[in-house]
Amino acid sequence: MVKHYLFLLFILSYNLFFAQNSCEGANSDLIYAYSHVKSSYNSNNISHLKYYANRSLEAFERSKKKLKECGCETAYDLAYDAAQLLSKVESAESFEDGRFFVKRARDIAQQSVTELDRCTISTKEIQINADNQELSSLQMEQEKLKQQQEELKRKSEEIKIKMAEQNAMALKLKKQEMINSYKSAISSNIESYNNALKACNCDKNLITLEDKNMDVSEKSEAEIKRYYLNSLKSLNSNYLYQLNLCDDN
Repeated sequence: MVKHYLFLLFILSYNLFFAQNSCEGANSDLIYAYSHVKSSYNSNNISHLKYYANRSLEAFERSKKKLKECGCETAYDLAYDAAQLLSKVESAESFEDGRFFVKRARDIAQQSVTELDRCTISTKEIQINADNQELSSLQMEQEKLKQQQEELKRKSEEIKIKMAEQNAMALKLKKQEMINSYKSAISSNIESYNNALKACNCDKNLITLEDKNMDVSEKSEAEIKRYYLNSLKSLNSNYLYQLNLCDDN
C-alpha cells in the first residue's frame, strides 16, 4: 500500500515538475510579450508600432502551449485575447487604429503576467504539499522498516536462547550418559572384585564405592572422565590390597 502511494506521489511530483517548467517558460514569454507590446504602444510611427506588435504577438503564440501545459487557464485565455488583438495591428491602416489594438493588448498582457504569477504560487504550494506528503510517507516507511528490524532482532535473540538451551540440554544428556556408563563399569568391577575375594575366602572387607552419591553432572566432560578413572584406579588398588592381606593371612 505504501509503495503504491509512493508511486502516485512520484507521478504527481513528476507532473508538477513538468508543469512548473512549462510555467517558467510561459512566464518568460509573457514578460517578453508585455515588454514588446509596451514598446509598440510607445512608438511614434506606425512602422515601429507594427514591428513591436508583431514581436509581441510571436511571444504570446509561444506562450499559449506552455500555459496549457502549465494548467493556468485564466492566463491562457488572456494570452489568447492579447494575441487576437495584436493579429489585427498588421492590417491597421492608420497609426491610431493600430495603437488602439496595442493599448488593449498591453493591458491584457499585464493581466496575463499577474494571473500566471498567482497560478505559479499555487503550483509551488501544491509542490510543497506533495513534497511534505512524500517525506511523511518515507518517514512512515522508515519507521516500518525499523520496526521490522527490531522484530527480526528479537526473533534472532529468541532463536539464540533456544539454541543455547538445546545445546545445554544436549550436553547435559551426553554427560549423564557418560556418568551412567562409568557407574555401570564401576558397579561391574566391584561385583567382579568382590566375587573373586569371596572365592578366595578374602571377603572380610568387601570393596565398596566411596563417594558413590557425589554429583558430578555440573563438571566438564574431561573432569567427569578424570573423576571416574581415578575411582576405577582406586577400586583396583583396593582390590589388590585386599588380595595381599588375604595372602599374608
